[in-house]
Amino acid sequence: MHATAPAKTAFVLTGGGSLGAVQVGMLKALHDAGIAPDLVVGASVGAINAAYFAGAPDAEGIARLERLWSGVRREDVFPFTYLRALACLLGHRDHLAVPSALRALLEAELPYRKLEQAALPCHVVATDALDGTEVTLSQGDAVEALLASAAVPAVFPSVTIGERPLMDGGIAIGTPIAVAVGLGATRVVVLPTGTSCALESPPRGALAIALHALNLLTMRQLLADIDRYAARCTLVVVPPLCPLDIHAYDFTQCRHLIERADTATRHWLRHGLPEQDPHWALTPHRHARR
Repeated sequence: MHATAPAKTAFVLTGGGSLGAVQVGMLKALHDAGIAPDLVVGASVGAINAAYFAGAPDAEGIARLERLWSGVRREDVFPFTYLRALACLLGHRDHLAVPSALRALLEAELPYRKLEQAALPCHVVATDALDGTEVTLSQGDAVEALLASAAVPAVFPSVTIGERPLMDGGIAIGTPIAVAVGLGATRVVVLPTGTSCALESPPRGALAIALHALNLLTMRQLLADIDRYAARCTLVVVPPLCPLDIHAYDFTQCRHLIERADTATRHWLRHGLPEQDPHWALTPHRHARR
């Protein structure tokens, strides 16, 4: 008689700019409900959250992540200067900003240096800048991996790891769901950032609209992979905030997003981890003007 293999749970954290604060509230509620992963997979800002959580997957570690998000400012992530922007427009550079501030933040706060040193197996998804395929980073320099996964095209420079130029993991043909299933996960709990479904108009500014568009793309790719992998594992999607009128370039509302996501996720978990059709949480929609 063959023994049944134990279930293997993966937390999958997607990208979404400043909306990554939502995932902190979700992690708080999931942890307090006793729902823990065997591994974490993240892309873009979701990779940063996954890496911090993997370093200390407990209440204290989540509290540190919450403090970090509560104090982050836009210039901590996207430090622009007019000189760099002009150089980019003139064709002298291929990116608007350098990730020096983000690198300093990661080096100061991340509690380990190599991905394999995390308390939980942590897998970071980036995109090959030449062919668009996903690249999974599971070992090596953690900060370099996170900078690669968060390298928004034209905003940050690509990061070369193992002779491959890498950029934002949200652009990959595959998604973190595919990576989690490939790593043997039998239950995948997706923590999406959601979309700004209650905006009355597109966000203003080139970077704001670029991050908004990238977030919409990420959610559409997630829907496609839900269809692709629903029969291969148990797929659970934590409901994103809805309605949501904050866009992915607005870092002034992070504390509010954490608190709101914590409350909403606890309500959703009041009878345990639901297993329901995950499409309802991610299907594109809009809210009528009030």
